[in-house]
Amino acid sequence: MRVAMLTREWPPDIYGGAGVHVDFLARELGALVDVDVHCFGEPRDDATAHTPAVQLAEANATLQTLSVDLSMAAAVGEAELVHSHTWYANMGGHIAKLLHDIPHVVTAHSLEPRRPWKAEQLGGGYAVSSWAERTAYEAADAVIAVSDGMRTDILDAYPALDPDRVHVVRNGIDTQLYQPDRDTDVLARLGIDPDRPSVIFVGRITRQKGVPHLLAAAHQFHPDAQLILCAGAPDTAELGDLTRSEVEALKAERDGVHWIHEMLPRPDIVQLLTHATVFVCPSVYEPLGIVNLEAMACGTAVVASAVGGIPEVVDDGETGILVPYDETRPGTFEQRIADGVNELLTDPDRAKVMGELGRQRVVADFGWDTVAEATVEVYRTALGTG
Repeated sequence: MRVAMLTREWPPDIYGGAGVHVDFLARELGALVDVDVHCFGEPRDDATAHTPAVQLAEANATLQTLSVDLSMAAAVGEAELVHSHTWYANMGGHIAKLLHDIPHVVTAHSLEPRRPWKAEQLGGGYAVSSWAERTAYEAADAVIAVSDGMRTDILDAYPALDPDRVHVVRNGIDTQLYQPDRDTDVLARLGIDPDRPSVIFVGRITRQKGVPHLLAAAHQFHPDAQLILCAGAPDTAELGDLTRSEVEALKAERDGVHWIHEMLPRPDIVQLLTHATVFVCPSVYEPLGIVNLEAMACGTAVVASAVGGIPEVVDDGETGILVPYDETRPGTFEQRIADGVNELLTDPDRAKVMGELGRQRVVADFGWDTVAEATVEVYRTALGTG
């Protein structure tokens, strides 16, 4: 079987969970099927890269994206099946399906209807990205949801979809790359005290990831705790400015606030996660949340919002604490985050046990080999051979 994998992100240009997913999935799939990766950006040795049409250099970014999709669709003619990830590549998969008469499989990492704040970033392009996603999903031969919660969201957002075409294949984690690192050289370089408890966040500065909620809650964290904020790439300049002002206000109240703007290499993140007392995931929308798996694989307890697929990853009271998200009661979510974090900061033995159980769970249930095998089964279904 020859599969064309269409993705915006591919190493070294990975900035989110979808890119992590594609990177690891493609590696494991290579042992089972022939995979040709098509990505956005500069030329690579291990993928075919596509760039926007030069005539659209000044156009809305969504139109540039569609020009890349056209280039991808033209290039996958030898494939028996096309598999696209995120709206950025979905239309490339849809057009390839029509042009080459091959099945199209979509993996749903997020849904445009669940992210209305993207209109702030894309303007009218949000209507275009929403159209592209809807068109591709409704015509796809199979849709892969990364959690049961995501499957529910897909069928709610796109009721025209046949439920039998929507399959659940949860995200995975490489537990060799993500495992506890007891060294402290990275902490020393970043000025983080290994002898003080710490609370860590890793993610982009987007409405979805809930950074403002975290910063509001952090005013109530135990005073002994450090806050390590590995957060960059704001969706908008306004959101970046808001984050900056909130971090400064927090620093005026407490010490030990470390904001790391740049994207750190994976080994650095692993060491930071390993030494953290608590990892916090304050997302307001999260199909699954690979970053929770990464923290758990490093043996770190998690405090996370109980949204989307997160409850399928974090066992409340066993590997972490889940916090209900209720946007109708301002301040309640932030207070619950602070309460959950402080509960573990003041009981480090319990946090340690949760971290150990989290590591055991991801090793047992979230291997990429399992993800790849389940994905190939979806391919066979789409081809009519399963």
